[in-house]
Amino acid sequence: PRRRRGHTALRATVVTATAAKEEIAIGAVDLFPDGEITIVEVGQRSIGVYRKGDEGFALQNVCPHALGPICKGRLGGTVLPMGPGGDFEYVLDGYVLACPWHRWEFDVRTGEAMFGIDRRRVLTFPVTVEDGQVLVAVRRAP
Repeated sequence: PRRRRGHTALRATVVTATAAKEEIAIGAVDLFPDGEITIVEVGQRSIGVYRKGDEGFALQNVCPHALGPICKGRLGGTVLPMGPGGDFEYVLDGYVLACPWHRWEFDVRTGEAMFGIDRRRVLTFPVTVEDGQVLVAVRRAP
């Protein structure tokens, strides 16, 4: 695979497979810097892999709103109202990804749009670590 800005050239290897899904090793844990999204190509999919401490998340690099490259967006938190009276608080630091095209915000843990503004969500994939390798489970291509 080729390397380009925001992408990491990694060789993905199928570790386990069933009729419905594949578990793919995408690289050593240390290739995924804490607090940053690393975009990898897995087959025909562009997937953003994000590590926050001991947690790992993987999202398809497609914003469901306008099909933009969401994993190139800003990763941080958001501002939520804390009740009547107009007080706001910055929350969810490191769990909110904003699309670079229209700034729609999504929770990296669930793929859901923040504030319930839309039912569409970013496709997420389970992430595990085995023997220092990051594994992402994806549905098998038909």
